[in-house]
Amino acid sequence: MTTKAGTTAAGKTGAGLIAAKLHQAGCRHAFGIPGGEVLALMDALDSAGIAFHLVKHENAGGFMAEGVWHAEARETGSAAPGVLLATLGPGVANAVNVVANAWQDRVPLIFLTGCVDAAEAETYTHQVFDHQQLLRPIVKASFRASPGALGAMMDKAIRIALDGQPGPVHVDVPISVAEGATGEALRPLPVGVSPADLRPAGATLEAARVLFAASKRPIAIAGVDAVNEGAGEAIAAFCRTHSVPLVTTYKGKGLIDEADPLALGGAGLSPRADAHLLPLFKASDCILLLGYDPIEMRINWRDPWPHDAPVIEIAATPRTHGMHGARHTLASGVAPALRALGEGRKATASWEGGEIAAARAALAAQFAPEPEGWGPACVFHALREVLPPETVATADSGAHRILVSQIWQTAVPRGMLQSSALCTMACALPLGMGQKLADPARPVVVFVGDAGLEMGLGELATLRDMRLPVIVCVLVDESLALIELKQRAGQRPNVGVDFSGTDFPALARAMGGHGVWVDDVETLSREATAALARDSYALLACRIGRRAYDGKF
Repeated sequence: MTTKAGTTAAGKTGAGLIAAKLHQAGCRHAFGIPGGEVLALMDALDSAGIAFHLVKHENAGGFMAEGVWHAEARETGSAAPGVLLATLGPGVANAVNVVANAWQDRVPLIFLTGCVDAAEAETYTHQVFDHQQLLRPIVKASFRASPGALGAMMDKAIRIALDGQPGPVHVDVPISVAEGATGEALRPLPVGVSPADLRPAGATLEAARVLFAASKRPIAIAGVDAVNEGAGEAIAAFCRTHSVPLVTTYKGKGLIDEADPLALGGAGLSPRADAHLLPLFKASDCILLLGYDPIEMRINWRDPWPHDAPVIEIAATPRTHGMHGARHTLASGVAPALRALGEGRKATASWEGGEIAAARAALAAQFAPEPEGWGPACVFHALREVLPPETVATADSGAHRILVSQIWQTAVPRGMLQSSALCTMACALPLGMGQKLADPARPVVVFVGDAGLEMGLGELATLRDMRLPVIVCVLVDESLALIELKQRAGQRPNVGVDFSGTDFPALARAMGGHGVWVDDVETLSREATAALARDSYALLACRIGRRAYDGKF
């Protein structure tokens, strides 16, 4: 590989070698906001063939990087880590939220930051603090670049970000290292060990086979690790062969086509959904945990079954969360463990009392469109009906997310993107932008509350500048609805949750997009259909009114 200037891929500077290693790993996009301390890194990324995208906030840049990663992983089965760039001081501090999200949501992210040289930091304090000390609790590793070891450092950073449960890795780059010459050669990346390659064996596997073979009411729950291992096809085939109904976490939606009779949809946040799902686990004689990480789940899923319950857990990384017990733990990738487990059981029917069909019917009725013809459920059902099946949806945090995660059906993994562990606001729009950037042929709809959109409003300008035709559906209720519900549930006064309305359609038009108010399903369907043909983004501001989520989830 050669750079634009025609020099060797490693370049002649430290920044050049860092950029070359990222390109070698498959990175083609980087996001962030520049500062004087990272100019050499930006130039090196560009010269190495990694496009740099200017954003309005570092958090948005990290979520765009995640959106790219999801899109590439869905299309190719594997993907390079995302790349986020921030300057020293406030740039690093601004990015803490998205780095913590990558840590909790199992997202591989290389976070490049600029810093002053160590000797200079002893006497120069303007914007200077210890980046590594700030970030160490929320990254898998933190490195400070040093001359002579840049290649080894980047090899470790990339492998650590991708191996096991993926996550963020921080690389602090002093200015003199970035701009200084290096004689290091560009060596091949070391080969990682994929969790999907680990296979079960021994007495624990045999005991698990016996338990599963004898079961009449097996049930499975799959989560983010199964998604990251690319285990969707193996899970769907296993469930269909052995008549095993499947619940997923919200991030695991699509591991089996959610229209399948065995699919029980997503779980994690909705007490009304839990009321139909948890009794099935209590009645089961074999509970299968397939790459399930309960970091995505709320309190109802802490100790959802007795510690001696018939539970088989498949996990390639040790589980130290303490959220539940398991009788048998297979330290294995999901797909090979399911192949081995299925060898002990003949294809047969299960749950012959009709409990699974009844639960699916109850869930469908629970989250049906509002009978009066308008409301948030009507919005989500209408858009799912009118948008193509391959559409990727993203959801921000808030009341709307709980409801749309129950209603929106996807047939493929990563068909719905959200922050399901950290549950942070202002993630949906940049997630959708990254997805669209990496996979422009696939429609994208962003579901966001009005408060979440206002938190990251500047990224509408980024959306304009990147010319990405994304559909932004904003639920307008002029309230932090989920928090307001909790206030009322606790008989607390209404404090700090309601706010005045914003003219979102006017804002969209002022920021280079199409905007329209929506008050009924007919208008929504017409505008969404028209948006599919636009070459710019469309913002559909759906006025649902305050307390529209009461009794919905």
